[in-house]
Amino acid sequence: MRGSDLSAEDRAATWLDRGGLRPTRQRLALAAMLVGDGENRHVTAEGLYEMVGRAGEKVSLATVYNTLRAFCGAGLMNEVVVDGSKSYFDTRMDDHPHFYWEDTATLTDAPKEELKIAGLPEAPPGTEIARVEVVIRLRRQPR
Repeated sequence: MRGSDLSAEDRAATWLDRGGLRPTRQRLALAAMLVGDGENRHVTAEGLYEMVGRAGEKVSLATVYNTLRAFCGAGLMNEVVVDGSKSYFDTRMDDHPHFYWEDTATLTDAPKEELKIAGLPEAPPGTEIARVEVVIRLRRQPR
C-alpha cells in the first residue's frame, strides 16, 4: 500500500507506532487531525482543541495539551515557543526556520535553504546542542 493510499486513521496509527505510543481513541483522533492528510501542521493546543471539537470528538483541552507533550516526548513533533507564552506544535521534524506572522499569530515554515548560520557557541561541558530554533518575526509594512 502506498503512503497516499492510507486513510487518515491508518496514517495516524502508523505515526503513533513510529513514536512507540499506544493508539488510544483520543491519541488517534488528535493524530488524525495532525497527520491524517499527510501534510505538516503548525498548531496551538487551543487550535487543535477547536478542530477536534468541530469534528465531533470529545477531548478536553487538558488532554490535548498532555497528548501534544507526549507526541513531542516521543519524537513525533517539536514544540516551537514564541514569546515564551505561546507554543506551536510542528509535525515537520527536520531542522528548519519559521516565520511568525505577528498580525495573524500564525507560524509557517521559512525556506531553510536561504538560512545561513556561520557558527554556534560551544555547548557547556557535559552538554550537547539538541537543536537550534530560528523564528523570524514578520510585521506587515504600513501602506
